[in-house]
Amino acid sequence: MITTFYPPYSFGGDAVYIFRLVNELARRGHSVDVIHDVDSFLLLQPSGPKGDFPNHANVRLHPLKSPAGFVSPLLTQQTSVPFLKAKQIRNVLSKGNFDVIHYHNMSLIGITALQYGDAIKLYTTHEHWLICPMHVLWKFDREVCTERSCLRCQLHGKRPPQLWRYTGLLEKMLKHVDAFISPSRFTLKKHLDAGLKIPILQIPYFLPKPIGEEEPAPAPHPRPYFLFVGRLEKIKGVQNLIPLFQKHPEFELLIAGEGTFEAELKAMAEGTPNIQFLGKLSHSHLKSYYRYARAVIVPSICYEVFGIIIIESFSLKTPVIVNNLGALPEVVEDSGGGMIYDTEVQLLDAIRELAANDPLREELGRKGYEAFLKYWNEESHMRQYMELIRKFSNRPTEIEAGV
Repeated sequence: MITTFYPPYSFGGDAVYIFRLVNELARRGHSVDVIHDVDSFLLLQPSGPKGDFPNHANVRLHPLKSPAGFVSPLLTQQTSVPFLKAKQIRNVLSKGNFDVIHYHNMSLIGITALQYGDAIKLYTTHEHWLICPMHVLWKFDREVCTERSCLRCQLHGKRPPQLWRYTGLLEKMLKHVDAFISPSRFTLKKHLDAGLKIPILQIPYFLPKPIGEEEPAPAPHPRPYFLFVGRLEKIKGVQNLIPLFQKHPEFELLIAGEGTFEAELKAMAEGTPNIQFLGKLSHSHLKSYYRYARAVIVPSICYEVFGIIIIESFSLKTPVIVNNLGALPEVVEDSGGGMIYDTEVQLLDAIRELAANDPLREELGRKGYEAFLKYWNEESHMRQYMELIRKFSNRPTEIEAGV
């Protein structure tokens, strides 16, 4: 596995998915090496990593570091060449005798690393970086991108323009990959519509299937509530929830997460007793908040690649209310486990209905849970993942080990 970010040196749900995939493969008997870039994380988060992410004994980590520190990822960002770390990457790949090299977030590893090594090569599009230098198709920090203005958008976002994107380097390097994986049909289509000529298929994210019925913890909040979980960034849309709950104090909103937009959101919500910020919670603490929420609201105003928060809700039989944008409605439509809104009026109607209608909440939660058990658990994911690898493998006995 090659990725810029890997827990705990990571941000967001894509790195958590990689962690789950790595350790599920290891649990099934495979040996997994992970190459990730520590300098890139520390450039963006100088205070260092948080959280505990113990890996299986079959997992070996190769954190990339350079004496040049932050200069290394900046140089790679400008050239997409891992100048100061190419030797480290090549050394790992040359000694591993790998069956598969799976690329993930390559933004600060460098796209030219796709040519390193000799194995079946996969690439998962956890974001839109292959078609958007700002990663998320969020234009001028105010709207989803429907028409390209990449150079101006990078300058507006105070990012050094990536002139290598105009050289044909990307297209040349992508030819080294055997297959691309998209977590959603929406994201798959976005990449093809952008003109990439790549072999791409959908394999959605997964969560571990629950083992038996665990005894639920007590309700973590004394009153009925709606829940937001995620990074507190502008693109996540929490700023659109706060005014609505301020106008309707009969409903409570709990917000779990942290991020660069946190201070602005807290200022917006100041003096609003029915809105509470929980900070960043561990997954074990989050489970209780998920379980007892009337619904989890996912108000993202950007093109989400999948929406892992949705299946986390479903795994605990909690319905969702999602903005009709990106891959979010796709997951709800596939499951029947929630409600989709286009306007604030529709969002308020959904909140009112799920606040008052216990049978509806239970029905949607049940549908979401059943879909989770069918589509978004490790067995379904690993079956599709290994079937993809078999298409390119002449060594089925090695590849199939542990499955």
